[in-house]
Amino acid sequence: MKYSNKKGRRKMAQERSLMKGNEAIGEAAIRAGCRFYAGYPITPQNELTEYMSRRMPEVGGTFIQSESEIAAINMIYGAAAAGARAMTSSSGPGISLKQEGISYLCGAELPCFYANIVRGGPGLGNIAPAQSDYFQATRGGGHGDYRVIVLGPSTVQELVDLTMLGFELADRYRNPAMILGDGILGQMMEPVVMRDPIEYDASSKTGWTLGNSDGRSKHLITSVRLAPGTLERHNMHLLEKYRRIESEEVRYELYRVDDADVVLVAYGTAARVAKAAVALSRENGNIKLGLLRPITLWPFPKSVLLDVAADKSDILVVEMSLGQMYEDVLLSICGKAKVSLLAHTGGGLPVEDEIVEAARKAKSSDEAVEIYPAVE
Repeated sequence: MKYSNKKGRRKMAQERSLMKGNEAIGEAAIRAGCRFYAGYPITPQNELTEYMSRRMPEVGGTFIQSESEIAAINMIYGAAAAGARAMTSSSGPGISLKQEGISYLCGAELPCFYANIVRGGPGLGNIAPAQSDYFQATRGGGHGDYRVIVLGPSTVQELVDLTMLGFELADRYRNPAMILGDGILGQMMEPVVMRDPIEYDASSKTGWTLGNSDGRSKHLITSVRLAPGTLERHNMHLLEKYRRIESEEVRYELYRVDDADVVLVAYGTAARVAKAAVALSRENGNIKLGLLRPITLWPFPKSVLLDVAADKSDILVVEMSLGQMYEDVLLSICGKAKVSLLAHTGGGLPVEDEIVEAARKAKSSDEAVEIYPAVE
């Protein structure tokens, strides 16, 4: 599915308001029907937790500042099992602590939504923006065979749109969905337009949710399957669902790719800089760049990349990690094109000039190049 939002742009010119990214996620979640939030503070996403602490009581929802990230994700499990649209958020170290619970949610097929506003790592790292949680997000991150729907916004408006989409996809597939943002997106302010609140009815889930106090049938929600063969059969059921998601929910943006000499592949904040580099490269007339921006990081737009690789000999991945998405690009194109890498890490950011120069190096080299500006 190619990304398009022409009507949305016209509406935004009429009804825009200025919001910080973290707060925009919170308001979008509330408008998507979220009425349960549990979380624990960590920079650079604290404004989201603070926003929910104020807004949830105003809409009749529940806000809990839990004693830990582990407690928060298990509270989400309970709320989701009861049919609520439930949410948590954190940054990389906190999401790491939540991984056991996320695996349980996937195993029990419970829908929820969460946001990771990524900071630099590994370890405690720093509070600068990074994309180094890509493996954690797209590879599951915890134990067992499972997948999480991962959405990669590049603007505050997309934080809004993809948050509302995330709740919808989570319910549709009974599976956790997440936003993978970064410290810049969480902290920056941009004009946004909010959609009208949806009419969310938890009774639509009574076919599987817990409870029989209102006459509903009893249901068992668990990720424990001890009888021989039952867990394998359940995992095959999950695999069928994941394949359906891969078939139906891929989202991406193509920007000036048709006549490009080198196609950039980037997401999130790195994609914003890459798009500016496309304009710069075409202004100076030396090299024509295009951009493929994955919007769903899982499912990854593999077939789109393969089509691009068939037409182009050079691809340059631009990311704020040590080549984590680079691996997905290599796997997707099956050797059909030369794939180079421009990588910042630990809170480092690419700039337009160095992207254009990296593209020139990639185009002129007989072999793929890997460029790490911090060590040059």
